[in-house]
Amino acid sequence: MRDILISDFGGVLTTPLAESLHAYQEETRVSMEELGMAMARSAEEHGDNPLFFLERGEITEAEFWSRLERHTGGSFDVDRLRALFFDRLKPNPPMIEFVRDLRGRGLRAALLTNNVREWEPLWRAKLPDIDEIFEVIVDSAFVGMRKPEPEIYELTLERLGDGIKPADCLFVDDIEANCDAATRLGMTAVHYRDNEQAIAAIESALGG
Repeated sequence: MRDILISDFGGVLTTPLAESLHAYQEETRVSMEELGMAMARSAEEHGDNPLFFLERGEITEAEFWSRLERHTGGSFDVDRLRALFFDRLKPNPPMIEFVRDLRGRGLRAALLTNNVREWEPLWRAKLPDIDEIFEVIVDSAFVGMRKPEPEIYELTLERLGDGIKPADCLFVDDIEANCDAATRLGMTAVHYRDNEQAIAAIESALGG
């Protein structure tokens, strides 16, 4: 029986991340394609995508941008970019209220997010009652692993308590690769595209 919801944060409980990422492009005048190429060059230099290092808490936010600067020729104001990102990022009330309703119907809920260590106070401020809605919160930047690495899903199950199995869980994320990883572990996954689609899919998976 699926009686645990594991939800992503950015792009599910908030507005799409693409809207916030667009702020980077507007501010830096560096296109997403150029940033992507800079990340690829950095990955060749350091052995992995700098975003992955950042989300696992292995480098600081400042070091992340420093690595990109070396491959774009630009100079990035970290504080300014962070402020722009979170100014564009808004809560998604229908999904937040839906999760709160599920809790009221007896489901347990966990939050599993790929995030940045320096951003924790800012993203938590978007959901002031986050600790009331979610009994377990797993933030990639503080556990040294990230989605879609299977270990972070397994850690979430462990923190939910002894005896919790993947089959007990319904996983929701806006990134298909993260959903695929959850499915491979034995969870039921819903790939979030919009509120109406995701809520209907979750209700169906829960049996109505």
